[in-house]
Amino acid sequence: MAGGRAHDRATWLLALPFGLLWAPALGLAGVSCAGLGFLLGGLLLSPDLDTRSNATRRWGPLGVLWWPYRRGLSHRSLLSHSPLLGTAGRLAYLAALALLAAALLAPLGAPQPRQLVAAALEIWHGQRPLVVSALAGLEASSWLHLIQDGDPQPRLPRPLRHLLRGRRRSPRSRPSSPAGWRR
Repeated sequence: MAGGRAHDRATWLLALPFGLLWAPALGLAGVSCAGLGFLLGGLLLSPDLDTRSNATRRWGPLGVLWWPYRRGLSHRSLLSHSPLLGTAGRLAYLAALALLAAALLAPLGAPQPRQLVAAALEIWHGQRPLVVSALAGLEASSWLHLIQDGDPQPRLPRPLRHLLRGRRRSPRSRPSSPAGWRR
């Protein structure tokens, strides 16, 4: 399993090459979006946000926003260290925080949550290829992280682990061999 510095170094080294993959289709804008997505995914939206990590510290005072996320997930859980699901979960968590903040700050003149959703949809419809390249960068940096950690399979969430562990630990309820069964 790689440490935080190794993850950061690999992210910095591979962001530009990943971005350049998008140059033939999207030009400089695609290189920028994919490379920036890769950097953001590796440095700020790392799968290690479920621990006190470099990524959490990079959020500075806003790192407290990740406390509920950390408390709700165990490290290397299925919801944080899975391809696609982990990145989608972190993005959904951030979106929920942004919508909650917008709802709370709307009386003070902040945009309404529906305005934020409308703006996001407008960007999606107007710049879909660039948004896809940025999302691909986020996901690719997550894959890099998982590969460096050697995570072939993430852990199940705590409630499911405890449920399965309880079932495995009760051999008394059913003997392992037919010879021990009561007739």
